[in-house]
Amino acid sequence: MSAYVDLFGETLLSKEGEVRTADALANKVVALYFSAHWCPPCRGFTPVLSNAYIKALSDKGLEVVFLSSDRDQSNFELYYAEMPWLAVAYSERAIKNKLSEKYGVSGIPMLIIIDENGNVLNKNARADVHADPEGERFPWKK
Repeated sequence: MSAYVDLFGETLLSKEGEVRTADALANKVVALYFSAHWCPPCRGFTPVLSNAYIKALSDKGLEVVFLSSDRDQSNFELYYAEMPWLAVAYSERAIKNKLSEKYGVSGIPMLIIIDENGNVLNKNARADVHADPEGERFPWKK
């Protein structure tokens, strides 16, 4: 079993429905995106990240996994509809909470880059997306 399966569980959400975590994240560097619909800074950063992901970062091997801090399923669905990447299902609160604790998330939005073993490559990748949206220095190891 891969570290990604250990972290996220057997399946993730995609725009087409559930996908196997191991398949979806094979050979990828993963960005954990802790965010919420109710959070103004999150709502400002999501389009920036989405644009960078579509234009460059996805092609460079990045996969984003959204971990919602929304207050209910309907707000999760509204917000996730704006995103082109994967997500941990809203119903999987224990997974989101475990990852928030593991990676020391104390505020949102937070974008953390991890490797295939779950090790942190960059705890503040949000700043790097703003500074380098084309991903010239990706994965922005710190």
